[in-house]
Amino acid sequence: MTRNLTSLIAAASLALFCLISPGVKADRSWGTVATLEVLDGGSTGDGHYLAALHLRLEDGWKTYWRAPGDAGIPPRFNWRGSRNVADLRLTWPTPDVFLTSGLRTIGYHDELVIPIEITPQTPGQPVRLKGRMELGLCKDVCIPSELSFDHPADLDADRHPAIAAALAARPYSAAEAKVRAVTCRLNPSPYGMKVTARISMPSAGGPEHAVIEGGTPDLVATETKSWREGGTLVAETELLPAGNGPLVVDRSALRFTVLGTSHAVDIRGCTAG
Repeated sequence: MTRNLTSLIAAASLALFCLISPGVKADRSWGTVATLEVLDGGSTGDGHYLAALHLRLEDGWKTYWRAPGDAGIPPRFNWRGSRNVADLRLTWPTPDVFLTSGLRTIGYHDELVIPIEITPQTPGQPVRLKGRMELGLCKDVCIPSELSFDHPADLDADRHPAIAAALAARPYSAAEAKVRAVTCRLNPSPYGMKVTARISMPSAGGPEHAVIEGGTPDLVATETKSWREGGTLVAETELLPAGNGPLVVDRSALRFTVLGTSHAVDIRGCTAG
């Protein structure tokens, strides 16, 4: 059985577990489980502006990181309707690791603030953020949800404390975490490409959970396994094609996140090895 099929079965098992959990009321209203608003963060001083999506969750509920783990639901964003926006760059704060029925998921509880750096098409002109966020929400049940937003940005706003806190909670860069080297070995697998990465870095605090992402929309990564060999963290996953196109793995586009108990590390790219 391939790891991809194993992951799909695990996801289905978690969904079934959630749906049949005791105490779930059939008449539960989901309208207040999560609310979403846009925060203003003002100018960055280089012609860009800061904003953030602020998601508030009811007590006990959680949502997922961009790479949600074994059985999570990855968030997706649609920015259609935004005005005077040339580019958007999201910064994800360090997520938590959850273990449910032996499955690992990665995400957030209580609230989530995602800072957004906005590059305007025409500097100095009004900016409007409009769109929707598709996400998964879990407690006793797991439900897909869609939240809309429409916000004219206040370009003269001061830096919002919640945005500053979310930026401070981002993972360390490779340089900040004193990563010495990252090498990757690629080997064809029956359905994709097996990636084995060796990351030379000090411990981020044990236990460490590593996540490998393909870095492009046409690649899907299965669950990452990781272990320590002295000063080297070894991480292994299988990359699968998201569609029917050819499987192409660019080492420079691979993204590695190490989630430790003391800090997290965000690493971009690797060399052959």
